[in-house]
Amino acid sequence: MRVIQVTDPHLYGAPGATLRGVETEASVRDVLAHAFAAIPDYAALLVTGDLVQDDADGYVRFREIFAESKQPVLCVPGNHDIPSVMARHLAAPPFQLCGSLEIGAWRFIMLDSHEPGHVGGRLAPAELARLDATLRASDIHTLVCLHHHPIPMGSRWLDGIGLADAEDFWRVIDAHTNVRAVAWGHVHQAFDGMRGDVRLFATPSTGAQFQPASERYALDVRPPAYRDFRLHADGLIESRVHWVGAEAALRTAAL
Repeated sequence: MRVIQVTDPHLYGAPGATLRGVETEASVRDVLAHAFAAIPDYAALLVTGDLVQDDADGYVRFREIFAESKQPVLCVPGNHDIPSVMARHLAAPPFQLCGSLEIGAWRFIMLDSHEPGHVGGRLAPAELARLDATLRASDIHTLVCLHHHPIPMGSRWLDGIGLADAEDFWRVIDAHTNVRAVAWGHVHQAFDGMRGDVRLFATPSTGAQFQPASERYALDVRPPAYRDFRLHADGLIESRVHWVGAEAALRTAAL
């Protein structure tokens, strides 16, 4: 089964608006065109937060762009999202906001780590309880998705705005043997690692990227990207990041 992950599109209501030197709508359209052409048989599209850049009208643009998906579009809120508005705009198929979904031999659990008024994230007790209950419901292979990173990324400024209650999150994950992977956005860079038997994935933005291992906020020169998951019935995961060409890359003037 093939699954596409995109993250941090940071859309505005105005189609030509830019963030960190990238025209965000044009960039996400380029990324999706590349992904749909490369993986026409995808089973789901994961969008791991910051759908908009603090702009409620951005959800109109998001819905218009992503409604082209022929498969479920599974979304979680990020720190720049407005969850109440997000819920209104994504209330009908192909969209699903948080919750869980089973496709074939796999289940996707989408968590809400948005904490109002904070750049970093937190999982409310009810959200942790939902995660635990869903994992207990069956032993199906599971991919857990959220916006904020639950492990240090080795970047001082970023690690100050990650998941504040990561220990509570991992306490739930560690109590179950059916979690195969955790995937997130927020960090605008690629990561592929392990924590015990759980695979860990960070995925670059559809727009600008952050420089890895940076002590202070800094932009990278890498172009927009998305992640491709190949999920096997036996729980094996293959994954790669696709970097999408220079047409949506950072303009030199923004660096």
